[in-house]
Amino acid sequence: MFRAMLMLHTSDWHLGRSLHRADLRAAQAAFLDHLVEVVRAEKVDVVLVAGDVYDRAVPPVDAVELCEDALLRLHATGARIVLISGNHDSARRLGFGSGLLDKTGVHLRTRIGALARPVLLEDAHGPVAIYGVPYAEPDAVRGELPDAVSSGHAGVLGHAVQRIKADADARGVRRRVVMAHGWVTGGAASESERDITLGGVAQVPADTFAGFSYVALGHLHGQQTLAGHLRYSGSPLPYSFSEATHRKGSWLVELDASGAKRAERVPAPTYRRLSLLRGRLEDLLGSPAYALYEDDFVSVTLTDPSRPDGPMDALRTRFPHVLVLTFEPEGARPDAGCYRSRVVGRDDRAIAEEFVQHVRNAPATDGERRLLADAFEAVRAPEMDREAG
Repeated sequence: MFRAMLMLHTSDWHLGRSLHRADLRAAQAAFLDHLVEVVRAEKVDVVLVAGDVYDRAVPPVDAVELCEDALLRLHATGARIVLISGNHDSARRLGFGSGLLDKTGVHLRTRIGALARPVLLEDAHGPVAIYGVPYAEPDAVRGELPDAVSSGHAGVLGHAVQRIKADADARGVRRRVVMAHGWVTGGAASESERDITLGGVAQVPADTFAGFSYVALGHLHGQQTLAGHLRYSGSPLPYSFSEATHRKGSWLVELDASGAKRAERVPAPTYRRLSLLRGRLEDLLGSPAYALYEDDFVSVTLTDPSRPDGPMDALRTRFPHVLVLTFEPEGARPDAGCYRSRVVGRDDRAIAEEFVQHVRNAPATDGERRLLADAFEAVRAPEMDREAG
């Protein structure tokens, strides 16, 4: 019985990224450990990394070391690796040494001019051609693809697909896999993806990728299926609280003689949950109902009628990993009209007292009003002396 080719589809590692300043290096390292174990245990033939390996064009040194170590260990399993650059990566930096690495089985596809140069693999059913389309900002590739950039990202990817199909036809390869980094129509976005609308239309029609055995997409951080052959692996970690409910993972894809036979979700390890809590400070600190969230990364919305003193320090006593704090006081009046219309006809002291009311959702105390009066008097005294002089 012939063994089908196995591909592991992952993307959007964003090595070097933090979550509201929380260090995620240990979480990213744990995911890469998991990835290597899956490749080894499942005897994966090829790992597809669909862009955004790093979180910025010039990544920190420890992120580069983490990536290098992961690629070495993945290569040691015997799997081939195909990696494209995403919109967060520097294509030139990530692609350094790609010609040399090709000879070792690590294939970096970071240049738009090489998108029709496939990685050719073979199994018992015959050849498989894997094409990598790096993220390409339309304005940045205008010189290379002058006829394709007028329609933005859709035009660039449409042109890329035409070139890929022509190359595969010329080679006589039926099983064709494409890797691309972008926003395909029907995909659900979250808050942590960088906007790619500059230079043209952001979304690309799904039918652009018709006729391929499998399309490994990157950019959107939620793992999702747009069609049987068209999938996002999503990011391995949540990078914003909008991803708190995401189920993170990779896709293990099996190719038979006709194309993609099945795609199995491989769950990623959970380093620390993300939770959104809402309520009064006293309840959050005292109620046993919130005990489940004490070890989570937490975003808190306080609803106390007036703003408590030192709420972040108080929250950290129970939730040491609280990262975000916002206020939505119960009974607060919504802002109405422009600021000028709200202060017209009021003196400085009245405006300051109104500000205290707005921030704390409670009127200034007698002591605070006296302090405000003294402060304004201290400011006015030099002015009055100058006028008298």
